[in-house]
Amino acid sequence: MRELVGRPGTVSGLMLRIGQCLFGAASIGVMVSAMGFSTYTAFCYLIASMGLQVMWSFGLACLDVYALSLKRNLQNPILVTATLSLAAACSSAGIAVLYERDLDVCKVQMHLPCSRFQLSVALAFITWFLIALSSYVMFWLLASV
Repeated sequence: MRELVGRPGTVSGLMLRIGQCLFGAASIGVMVSAMGFSTYTAFCYLIASMGLQVMWSFGLACLDVYALSLKRNLQNPILVTATLSLAAACSSAGIAVLYERDLDVCKVQMHLPCSRFQLSVALAFITWFLIALSSYVMFWLLASV
């Protein structure tokens, strides 16, 4: 079987999972530090999905560390939570764009930390991109089995 970058049980796979954890946690941290995020359902959904993604990616990273320490090859494809994370990032991005550009809520209500909302959404999209890479690798592993 051809070696795929990002495959479970490899160093590149471990780096991919660590990146998912870090960017997901950063998205949560930035959103939680923004006052008033809890009044918007889309932002709460983003935090919930990123929390799930961080735990899932951390579990996969632990599995990668275990496989690397034992020098074992992981042949079983593992599904990822890409759809949930993309849906949360898109819905949050929609709310951020609506408030920033369409309704000018951020200009009228200066107490809203709109830049933090946007940064959190951007970090969520980076997390989703890393998840999409994992999904692509898992798809090819599943196809080759």
